[in-house]
Amino acid sequence: MSYPRIVEQLIEQFVRFPGVGRRSAERMVLWLLDRPSDESDQLARSVIDLKERMRFCPRCNNLTDEPLCRVCNDVRRDHQVLCVVESPKDLIAIERTGVFKGIYYVLLGSICPAEGRGPGDLKLEGLKQRIREDGVQEVILATDPDTEGEMTALHLIEELKPFGVKLSRIGMGLPVGSSVEYVDHSTLTMSMNSRRAITI
Repeated sequence: MSYPRIVEQLIEQFVRFPGVGRRSAERMVLWLLDRPSDESDQLARSVIDLKERMRFCPRCNNLTDEPLCRVCNDVRRDHQVLCVVESPKDLIAIERTGVFKGIYYVLLGSICPAEGRGPGDLKLEGLKQRIREDGVQEVILATDPDTEGEMTALHLIEELKPFGVKLSRIGMGLPVGSSVEYVDHSTLTMSMNSRRAITI
């Protein structure tokens, strides 16, 4: 026996979410049925607001519901250091560490020939404009340590050489608290290749 059609339709919508299976979707729908109507209305309004009001920041491509994102609006940031990331999720991850106080530029993708994404799909003109206008001295390339991220970083290095800015790449290595014997091959290789000299 199946659920009523309206319930099934909502379950099918939730199953489309990343990481949500049929059982989880059923639990969410049944939970919603138990909640007051105003909570359902608020959820629906939040989804509509997300689609209607959320956009990319015109200066850095971060997500924002204001004319500029919170990072670009923060006058305390160091505009001489710019970190390039692939997606807004990467920007958020770096911000959560609390260690970076510069500005960002979000590429909104990476080079991936297998999926038909080439250098022309990257938002490079906006990046170059940001470097010129903000007087950037250093560009940190924080693309993913996978094949696509490495291809993207190599392309960015070539594109940004004429600007004469310092280019750096985030360190890749072992996760904190891990054990060398249990780390996967590619991570260990990256760790060895990106080693730094120890000053004594």
